Amino acid sequence: MSDFTFPKKEKLKSKKLIEQLFAEGKSVSVFPIKLIYLPVQFTEDTRLKAGVTAPKKNFKSAVKRNRIKRLMRESYRGNKHLVFNNSEGSFAFLFLYLGRDMPSQGKVEKTMKEVLKRFLNKNTPDTGIQN
Repeated sequence: MSDFTFPKKEKLKSKKLIEQLFAEGKSVSVFPIKLIYLPVQFTEDTRLKAGVTAPKKNFKSAVKRNRIKRLMRESYRGNKHLVFNNSEGSFAFLFLYLGRDMPSQGKVEKTMKEVLKRFLNKNTPDTGIQN
């Protein structure tokens, strides 16, 4: 899958699944983004579901939270091919923004790539493929 879309069927919306992610999920962190993931089986025809969040505690303004979430979604959308092309199975992802200051698009993009690479390093059998 090489398109750069983020369709509705790939969005993580299930409250049960989000609670399960926090309870049982594993995490990978590269400041200021933390990825919580869980291998799951979906009934729909999709391999990944992803959600993003920014804490109200650190960003009181909804406008700022929404901007951070938009930057993370854009960055994920542009780099999800790394996961689609290099991993087996289906996963639920939740990206948390941990920083206290407003990030730039470049910083979010760079961090997102690093988080996804670390996820792949943890979850792919060693086949000799270099990232």
